[in-house]
Amino acid sequence: MTATTATRTPPATAAPATKPTTTVPPSASRPSLPSLTGLRWVAALLVFGLHVHNFGYFGGTGGRIMTWAFGAGASGVSFFFILSGFVLTWSARPDDRAPGFWWRRIARIYPVHLVTVAMALLMSCTLAHQARPTLGQGLADVLLVHSWWRPWWQTLNPVSWSLACEAFFYAAFPLLALLLRRLGARGSAALAGVSVLAVLVLARAEAHHWFSQSISSFPAARLPEFVLGAATARLVLLGRWRGPGLEASLALAIIGYFLVPQVTAGYPATTCTIIGFALLIPAAAVADLQGLPSLWRRRRLVRLGELSFAFYMVHLLVIRAAADVLGKSPHFGLPAGLAVTAIVFALSLGLSWLLYEAVERPARRLLLRGRRPAAASQPAPSTLPPSAPAAGD
Repeated sequence: MTATTATRTPPATAAPATKPTTTVPPSASRPSLPSLTGLRWVAALLVFGLHVHNFGYFGGTGGRIMTWAFGAGASGVSFFFILSGFVLTWSARPDDRAPGFWWRRIARIYPVHLVTVAMALLMSCTLAHQARPTLGQGLADVLLVHSWWRPWWQTLNPVSWSLACEAFFYAAFPLLALLLRRLGARGSAALAGVSVLAVLVLARAEAHHWFSQSISSFPAARLPEFVLGAATARLVLLGRWRGPGLEASLALAIIGYFLVPQVTAGYPATTCTIIGFALLIPAAAVADLQGLPSLWRRRRLVRLGELSFAFYMVHLLVIRAAADVLGKSPHFGLPAGLAVTAIVFALSLGLSWLLYEAVERPARRLLLRGRRPAAASQPAPSTLPPSAPAAGD
């Protein structure tokens, strides 16, 4: 998201979030939704904490605290898939053609993806604990198709598995957008319900081992979450969203997050959080539209949200590089663990700023030069999901 878009504050109008929203104007004049950018950073931070936990930085009491706070951090991927569907639908242009949409997506994600792939390849050639991919694995990762084959899902930069899911969503979105434009409020609500039901069915299938391998990284299995986000966005656009307000939705999302350890790990954990996330995202959007109080659109939080894609793409590479120095699962005491985590976080954030300013923004401007610019007021539709934990981490 560009800084201009992210910091724009919607006009202050006092209206309860539970009341029907007014119909939103066409995409060229839709207001920005900075609260969604702020929430994006919170989700990215949860995933960072999850990977710190998985690499065993903390032992004893610190380890137990990390398990409690971040053991469910993989649910952040579901948040990002739902958010992606919502924001893409929000910013969709009725007269847009599929090739133009796909090119904007490539311009948004591919430059940073290629740079982090190069970083991961360099690490695999120089660091002792980094496995070198085969040519086929490397090409699949570069082309973002590796998540379709489970043995390859975390080659090179492990977090890019979720980018492969997003690439599939982008491919399907023009058809989904066409469908949504033909649906009214009831049809959109029905589509949202079908999406939730699909997640529940797939979670049950995963928990009962109906499949030969896990579907948590399989792009087609994650599509219902994306469609759910798109359907809720359509309801907001039609002025027919009837969900709870921001505080109640946040409470439901938090409750679901802490219920995750009670279910089978992997895809079934999505069932705990999907309702809370599907309510929280449109509630935050409605808060921005109606000028209601929202912690998530504070300037610094929005700025961090702008860096969240680059942060997501680079943070696990930093953690893995640190493992060559710290060793696998060092289990530090609380003070030392906090110090090491702060250093790794600072390095990840610094690199994410560099990637954003030196790669992401200039590359996007270059690739989109001469093309019709995106509407100045629309939110950046690149809500890319943080990774679930790497296998064995």
